[in-house]
Amino acid sequence: MCVMNDLQPIAPAPPRHRFGALARRLGTTQVTALIVACALFMQTLDGTVVATALPAMARAFGADPVHMNVALTSYLLSLAVFIPASGWMADRFGARTVFRAAIAVFTLGSVLCGLADSLAFLVLARVLQGLGGAMMVPVGRLVLLRTAAKHELVGAMALLSAPALLGPLLGPPLGGFFVTYLSWRWIFYINLPIGILGMGLVTLFVPNVRDAGAARLDGLGLVLSGVALASMMFGLETTARGVVPVWLSLAVLGLGVLAGGLYVLHARRHPAPLLDVSLMRIPTFMVSVVGGSLFRIGVGAVPFLLPLMFQLGFGDSAMRSGAITLASSAGAIVMKPATTWALRWFGFRDTLLVNGLLSAVSLILCAAFRPAWPVALIYLVLLTGGFFRSLQFTAYNTIAYADVPPSRMSGATSLYATLQQVSLTLGVTAGAASLEATMALTGRAVPITADFAMAFAAVGIAALAAAPVSWLMPRHAGAELSGHHIADAH
Repeated sequence: MCVMNDLQPIAPAPPRHRFGALARRLGTTQVTALIVACALFMQTLDGTVVATALPAMARAFGADPVHMNVALTSYLLSLAVFIPASGWMADRFGARTVFRAAIAVFTLGSVLCGLADSLAFLVLARVLQGLGGAMMVPVGRLVLLRTAAKHELVGAMALLSAPALLGPLLGPPLGGFFVTYLSWRWIFYINLPIGILGMGLVTLFVPNVRDAGAARLDGLGLVLSGVALASMMFGLETTARGVVPVWLSLAVLGLGVLAGGLYVLHARRHPAPLLDVSLMRIPTFMVSVVGGSLFRIGVGAVPFLLPLMFQLGFGDSAMRSGAITLASSAGAIVMKPATTWALRWFGFRDTLLVNGLLSAVSLILCAAFRPAWPVALIYLVLLTGGFFRSLQFTAYNTIAYADVPPSRMSGATSLYATLQQVSLTLGVTAGAASLEATMALTGRAVPITADFAMAFAAVGIAALAAAPVSWLMPRHAGAELSGHHIADAH
């Protein structure tokens, strides 16, 4: 899609003195990673804060707390629908222009969410947020991939996600604090100052590069992929919940499958498809997509299930629920300094296999949580699980681009980000569907701890299935990124 030699600034690149002491100390790649991390921080903070506040929001709107997952899935679905155009937008209009506009749209959507007076209004505002988020993180990651050398990529990806992990760390207690002492509306208003800061940093430090030879927008591909993703997500969501007639859910699901098939045929014939499915022929990219998607389906349900289990199943307050949930993110932050070392000594394939199994086991252990458990033991399980999941995410996110040619990097980031968000959306849907199915079988209107246990077991199995996929790539795959061959020599 893009040719690296054709990448030209449409506005002068920011002079080096703008980077100041920070850039001189860390380097251009690290500064870029930190800026992109600001956007990722805002996005992840939003998701975890919302999950903690769902019961309070349900009371405000007079809705069922379990049905409030639509506030999460509507946002994730919007991301999945609009992300495919992110690479083309960056190539056509310039990375800085698109990145800054995306943060502005996301921030505006946040303010509107805070003003919502009904669940329908909230869902529409969350869709607007998703439109901004769809351009925000993928474009930022594309900038990073274009500025980092291969040997810097593991460290850059770890640096990118480290500040962003503050979102899940601060989100649960922040959500609990706002719900308990102020109002759930403040969980959205908090994005306003963060968004303003992010726009300022992008203006100062991100060069406005674009692909001078970018192809025309694949309009038909955008329509087909949008219909496919939206229909399949809607069909799966409504089939699990029974909120519309079964025939309608199945019809919409069928439409999604048909549109997806038509898109694949279209992409094979188009010279510059919006989502380049031929990238799946690259073994490392394929492993990251397939294994990473299964893993994210399992892990994606955690932000939805944990707060509900502590508040509805255990009877904890929103504040206490948030304080316990943050342990998972704390474990992820602890892991970050060890990421480069682990990948260097064990390589991507072995790390993804062994660490993937440990991650899945830690997720399944959440099914054993009971109100009588000591809080310290729950903290330990969540802390350990976050530790393993952090390494797994960094490994998947890095190996995906190990063998992608520079000329196809824009298409790779669009496809990977789209499938990433689809799997996270499926995670929330799978968690909610498992919960509702168990409640339906037992005839309960309000979930209890045993219902959450079954839901955690179901999503844990999905995460467990991800680990063996890593065997589909060579043992030394990604060695140029991790330095694994150097470690073997010693």
